[in-house]
Amino acid sequence: MPEQKQIIIYYFSGTGNAQNVANWISEIAKQKGNEVQVTDISKNKVGIKPDTDTMIGFVSPTHGFNYPPVMFKYILRFPKGNGQKVFLANTRAGMKLGKLFVPGLSGMALYFAAIALRLKGYRIIALKPIDLPSNWISIHPGLKDKVVDSIYKKRKTQTEKFARKILSGKKDFKALREIIQDLIITPIAILYYIIGRFFFAKSFIASNKCNNCGLCIKECPVKAIKFVNDRPYWTHKCESCMHCMNACPQRAIETAHGFVTAVIIIVNMLILAQLYKYSVINIYFEQPGLFAGKLSSIIFEGFITIGILFFSYRINHFLLRFSFYEKLVVYSSFTKYKFWRRYKTGQLQETTKVSQKKA
Repeated sequence: MPEQKQIIIYYFSGTGNAQNVANWISEIAKQKGNEVQVTDISKNKVGIKPDTDTMIGFVSPTHGFNYPPVMFKYILRFPKGNGQKVFLANTRAGMKLGKLFVPGLSGMALYFAAIALRLKGYRIIALKPIDLPSNWISIHPGLKDKVVDSIYKKRKTQTEKFARKILSGKKDFKALREIIQDLIITPIAILYYIIGRFFFAKSFIASNKCNNCGLCIKECPVKAIKFVNDRPYWTHKCESCMHCMNACPQRAIETAHGFVTAVIIIVNMLILAQLYKYSVINIYFEQPGLFAGKLSSIIFEGFITIGILFFSYRINHFLLRFSFYEKLVVYSSFTKYKFWRRYKTGQLQETTKVSQKKA
């Protein structure tokens, strides 16, 4: 079977993981004499209609066990195809315990995208999860440099092998071996998409270390940050890609763990408790064995929490101008402390240096 000759790879990346995967595949394709175009979808809002003999790739991180909305919406808007080959890759939270490489979870990241593209007339030839270092430092400290390096070395080799395979005309659907566990966590993926991502978007704040360099605003791939009262303010558009927090040269961006925890406690102990106490809605929610009722309860509580969090985030942002309050919020954030390391791939480090010079 003849090798592919023209390839377009579309990627979205926060801290550089997905970008590096796109570049690794591109390098192998060029070595084989292919004409390759690598496109950052955050800078190119509309995909081009591909020629019949063009292979197309989509590479994206996994957010909440799904492709982030910016990538999924890009795929939904993508021009209709005519049988062109498509491969899908997702970077997911890889870890390492001693010498053991621990894989992440894909959830519905690849499947939803594959279905959408198949309905548009494309031919799916590969689904590939790639376990690069987890960068979600709102949840855990950044991994140590030597751990990041060892994971990168292993996954780069695997990615290059994958690239050679699909470029030689073969298919790769080994990701389907994990379909059972992916289906099990589908409810989490859906809840993250409709509720969870907005929750994380309102967890970021800038401490008094911020010197208003504007790097976070300039570099945000989805333009989700703006200045409000001379301080960065995160809007609901935030994808929690972690670019801003990991790239900030002042290490001024924090996840406000204490503030978010306080909001959750207030919502559950005061607001939701009173709503259930004086409302008939709990009659439906608490019917024994009724899954729909339990799911409705989770969604209802999620939207109440998000609404209160959005409102309180504005108040929190205003109060951060007062030194005592700012210290209270910052010192109750795990990300404040040195042991809670940031995460930087080599690509992100280079991007940050270039951006600082331009600023």
